Amino acid sequence: MDLLEEIKTSNKKGKGLLFYLSKKVKEDKTLLKNFKESLVNGTPVEKGTCMEVMEYASKDNPGVAAPFIDDVIKYLNFNALRVKWEAARVIANIAMRYPERVAKAIDNLLKNTKDKGTVVRWSAAFALGEIAKNNPKIQSELIPKIEKALSSEDNNGVKNVYIKALKAIKK
Repeated sequence: MDLLEEIKTSNKKGKGLLFYLSKKVKEDKTLLKNFKESLVNGTPVEKGTCMEVMEYASKDNPGVAAPFIDDVIKYLNFNALRVKWEAARVIANIAMRYPERVAKAIDNLLKNTKDKGTVVRWSAAFALGEIAKNNPKIQSELIPKIEKALSSEDNNGVKNVYIKALKAIKK
């Protein structure tokens, strides 16, 4: 069975489904073998669940997302907010291990810094900060973009994410 089938056939819902699937993925990585197809074929809700499962799995094991980095980047600008913010969190989770590969996400993340959704902006800020912290080669180019996004942000929670990242970089 693959991830999308698990989502469709499970009697669990919401966070219960997420925790169940995250645990199953940690025990059996083959559930993610069809992750890309799940994103293509799932409904927006199912895509969001797939991306959130990847976010949870990549938090503990960034390598689980390695085969899907380009797919995750592509979904940073999907029309469903949950898919966007979960994709950004996956990028943040794996930035330390794959700094050059996730640098390809910067343009999409910068677009999300202007999104109407606060959680999308927060997640984009988090991912941009993690990319900048873990890739010194691009800091001189990325820091001014982060500072520009910070100056145009109204939400204090999102601002704090930028400020925390900038402080960590300057240490």
